[in-house]
Amino acid sequence: MADTTKHPDRHPRPLSPFMLGTYYRLQLTSFTSILTRITGNGLIVGTILIVWWMFAMTQGGAYYDLVNGIVHSWPGEVVLTLSLWAVWYHYLAGLRHLWFDAGRGLDLPTAEMLGWGLIVGSFLLTFLTFLVI
Repeated sequence: MADTTKHPDRHPRPLSPFMLGTYYRLQLTSFTSILTRITGNGLIVGTILIVWWMFAMTQGGAYYDLVNGIVHSWPGEVVLTLSLWAVWYHYLAGLRHLWFDAGRGLDLPTAEMLGWGLIVGSFLLTFLTFLVI
């Protein structure tokens, strides 16, 4: 708990930011950080699907037809589309992280601008990738 002896007009509150709601307002920088971790782990699903599909190519015949049908079904297309978005998001988040590591952009207005740029940029690059493909 926070030390409230110096400030008697404050009530005790937790120090941990996981107490969303009355104690903590989710900030854009927190959201983008959490989303970076989620996309990094989520990329595993898309990678497994693509590796499975490539393995099926080497097997040929009916097995390839089965896996190809799964990859090109609507759930497979959703996984691949979300994986493409996650690749772009994770890439841009890495660039932002390098920028922060250089000691730049650490003030709140710049950090929030970079956060919005990360979100908008990932969707824009995903859309542009679809146009190219």
